[in-house]
Amino acid sequence: MKLFNDHADPQANLLPSDGTVYYHGAILARAAADAYYNELLNNIDWRRDEALIYGKRITTKRKVAWYGERAFDYTYSGVTRQALPWTETLLRLKHTAEQHSGSSFNSCLLNLYHDGSESMTWHSDAEKDLIRHGVIASLSFGAERRFLLKHKQSGHKVEQVLEHGSLLIMSGATQDHWLHSLPKSARIHTPRINLTFRTIRESGARGHGSV
Repeated sequence: MKLFNDHADPQANLLPSDGTVYYHGAILARAAADAYYNELLNNIDWRRDEALIYGKRITTKRKVAWYGERAFDYTYSGVTRQALPWTETLLRLKHTAEQHSGSSFNSCLLNLYHDGSESMTWHSDAEKDLIRHGVIASLSFGAERRFLLKHKQSGHKVEQVLEHGSLLIMSGATQDHWLHSLPKSARIHTPRINLTFRTIRESGARGHGSV
């Protein structure tokens, strides 16, 4: 099976200033991306996302999973999760992300959006337990979705459609100066799976980032 597309070179920096975001496009051949999508959909330990809001525990339709090289604690919205051990599939995808980014990762947050009604609001992945100005590699599978970036001061926005089997890399001061989101879309009726590979400091993890 052909694993990689022939034309996977990144485009120019998507951001005009204050950060670095490269979109590599679909780095995986369609058959390989389809196989990974089905494997992730059916064999990841998906759990409904939860948040503690004004003392009340809220459960979302969107599902998440947290994996890593050790049992990192990851806390966001008042709820703490503990990383599960890598699966063979996640290790293969981690290796792919490392090959294309030139960085190494010790953890991965996965998100499952069942359709376009499920989204992610504006946020930045700038938690203190992430290596500052470290690389975050985002792999997308399934439905194409719009990915938005917004400068924290100027409000300038950048948009990129994330394709099936594609890779987007954020690095440098991006999280200091830019927010990102995944908006809703009434036209999308199929799932999307997103993996964000990152490097957590050994003391643990706190935050809520994803794309």
